[in-house]
Amino acid sequence: MGWRELRTCRAVLVLVPIAFALVACGRFAFPPVPDGKPAKLPRSRTATVWGDGTGGRLELKPDGTFTANDVCGDYDIDAYGPENEPRSGAGTWDEDDSEGQSSVTVSFGADRVSSTYEALRDGKTLKLWTYVGDPDDGHPLCILSLRQD
Repeated sequence: MGWRELRTCRAVLVLVPIAFALVACGRFAFPPVPDGKPAKLPRSRTATVWGDGTGGRLELKPDGTFTANDVCGDYDIDAYGPENEPRSGAGTWDEDDSEGQSSVTVSFGADRVSSTYEALRDGKTLKLWTYVGDPDDGHPLCILSLRQD
């Protein structure tokens, strides 16, 4: 093996792991997920008051309407106001049960903004959660909880 081939081989051996590490940090690292297991919730259990631990409150009513007071969520609303800021207001909600997990979508009527939360069960605590913004950007999670006794 000549000098050039040896040099090329060394360069490849150094650059490949560096390139892989850079790509892996941004794309192959799994974003955080709250503790708990996917949960399938009956509508009667979903229709209640959920809190985000910082004073935010989401009341899902049995008739499919809701009221929110400074509740966190994934609101991509550049055209309608600050993106992903906690929101207050009212609107409608709907649920979907697929693959053993419930999801709840709230839609604020006045400004056509929505957020979808996934259901989890962590011991005696039920949670609705969503990413806030792009998970790769390191934004905090939005976790609404309800303790079952």
